[in-house]
Amino acid sequence: MAKKQEHKHELLENPEVIRETLVGAENWVENNAKLFIGIAVVLVIAVAGYFGFQYWKNGQEEEAQREMFQAVYYFEQDSLNLALNGDGNALGFRTIADDYGMTDAAKLANFYAGVAYLKQGKFELSRLHLEDFSSNDLLVQARAYSLIGDTYMEEEKYEDAAKFYNKAANYKENKYFSPAYLMKEALAYEKLNQNDKAREAYDKIINQYWESSEFQNARKFRARLEPNS
Repeated sequence: MAKKQEHKHELLENPEVIRETLVGAENWVENNAKLFIGIAVVLVIAVAGYFGFQYWKNGQEEEAQREMFQAVYYFEQDSLNLALNGDGNALGFRTIADDYGMTDAAKLANFYAGVAYLKQGKFELSRLHLEDFSSNDLLVQARAYSLIGDTYMEEEKYEDAAKFYNKAANYKENKYFSPAYLMKEALAYEKLNQNDKAREAYDKIINQYWESSEFQNARKFRARLEPNS
């Protein structure tokens, strides 16, 4: 222990020891110059690549947002084919999602495409796009789960529908949107004749979201499911 403390003391206060240590470091750099330069080059390339990628990505985002404008206009006019496929000049949601896949605009294009296909009754295509959509947004991600549930309901695949309505209801739970998704979940379970699970969904609305507009219907529908009713 004493030797270690003495050695540490020498490093801190003995100029000759410090000089020898620095010389040793210089010799290491000289003897390993290629390795040292190689590491430096890799670091420079990595930093340049990162900033270059960010610059490219920002450019892609701006370009995709511009392309989205016309597609959204067609969607709002209920011109769904033009919204999906473009008009020959402006791109549609499908191409935006494919060509600008790393952008937020592409994610939103998938959401719009999913809704458009749902309106057209093309449920499998709708799911493909909605499942490619992701967001941290309180409203839109839960809405996407609910829409996937709607596609399964339309196909009478009630168990899958209930699963996605449950995901929607539990995604960042809140009193504004969760009750509506729970009502859908309960209905799906009623279609499956799984009344216990339907009652659970109604009970959650009654007990946790008693201020919601769904509260009264939840009470009424739950009472209807009582064995003696």
